[in-house]
Amino acid sequence: MRRAAAFLVVAALVAVAGANVPEPSAPGWVSPGLVGGGGWPFAGVPLDPDDADGAAYLPDSSAVRLADGRVRLIPSGGAAAVTVAADDPRVAQAVRSDSAWLASGTVPEGPPDSGFRDMAARALLDLRLLTPPNGASLASWYGAWRYSWPRDSAFAAAAFTVTGHPSEARRILRFLGRVQTGDGVWAARYNADGTAVIDGRPPQLDSLGWVLWSSWLYRARTPDPDDLPGLWPMVRRAADHLAGSLDAEGLPPASSDYWERDHGREQDPRRPTLGVVGPVLAGLRSAASLAQSYGQGAEAARWRAAAQRVSEALARQFAPYGYPRSPVEDGLMDTSVTFIAPPFAPADQAVAGAIADAERKQALPNGGVLPGERWAGDQDVAWTPETALFGLSAASAGRRSDALGRLGWLSAHRSSLGALPEKVGATGRQAGVAPLGWTDALVLLTLAALRDPLPVPPAS
Repeated sequence: MRRAAAFLVVAALVAVAGANVPEPSAPGWVSPGLVGGGGWPFAGVPLDPDDADGAAYLPDSSAVRLADGRVRLIPSGGAAAVTVAADDPRVAQAVRSDSAWLASGTVPEGPPDSGFRDMAARALLDLRLLTPPNGASLASWYGAWRYSWPRDSAFAAAAFTVTGHPSEARRILRFLGRVQTGDGVWAARYNADGTAVIDGRPPQLDSLGWVLWSSWLYRARTPDPDDLPGLWPMVRRAADHLAGSLDAEGLPPASSDYWERDHGREQDPRRPTLGVVGPVLAGLRSAASLAQSYGQGAEAARWRAAAQRVSEALARQFAPYGYPRSPVEDGLMDTSVTFIAPPFAPADQAVAGAIADAERKQALPNGGVLPGERWAGDQDVAWTPETALFGLSAASAGRRSDALGRLGWLSAHRSSLGALPEKVGATGRQAGVAPLGWTDALVLLTLAALRDPLPVPPAS
């Protein structure tokens, strides 16, 4: 029980501080998932690993039945978990609340009899638990993950949008509008209370592109211009910043992307990676389309012209080398090649070939993928966001069997509670924090794309 006590102390400290803390002797992320209760504000706390054996979520709920038959949940309006008898009225209340929320939108299941509904429902419920009332959607619940990254938040808003939960999407987009600086950028990450994390990391330009794309997707599915009054000012600031950042070649400046740190693989630090160029291109195209919908013709023309410059630079700088991470001869492939394909950009045969090349070079024996070719981290640990990105790309390109294969692997490698973890080890077990919000969002987008193709930002 000492390990359990240490775990609970660490989890409590993290919940209060929302910051990095020293890890206990057992990894602090070993919890297989979050305990919730269905009531606003949808609070979630990690399940103690010592209680995980034999535990399972009640169907369509974040309440957990323990091995002894009792149920752990967070009562409506509370913030701490309690353990109660299965016939306690709070259990039925929690299940009703969670189930009603799921039913208020759509749980994307994929093809009939695919068996993915449980994964989709869990991803939706976990994404809700990771999104507090202020909209600071968290990457996960523990330590270095207990922050809100604008790029991850953008995907969470997109997932809520396509599953019919616009109020949750609005909450995230409003948060992003509140914390955006006057010059249109975001900090690399934010604490759970919405304050920027000051740790020397500069703003990351890919986040601007992703927020613009997510905003465009939200407006495409929620066309009322009065629905979210703060959306247009946020879009204008971000798009103006991106358009003004392009150099003479038509490229944005070098910046960190979704890798955060480059693990020694950055091949040309003077030029941006594909992980930046792809989202910037998608973002500018999205902003131009949004401007047109708001009747802002001048902005639409300006951002469309900027997007065209980025597109031409992409063709000159990256295409000759097969769209590697960095635009150099013999450049290494990574998952960001999916950022210049549907649903983020129109289909292109050469890009499709590059995606297939990246999938081969990043493949692992356990069925998942590394973040990039010759990854400098653990060589036998698969990352679920990258695996899901290849699945989303396949679904958006009409390669249903490939998409179903990726989804099947992700479903089979969830935590013991059914949450989607960040990483999967060589033996197929959870090797990182669970749930991971970005993976949840990508799985939901992939399932939605299999049912109804996601729109692509217009290229002209």
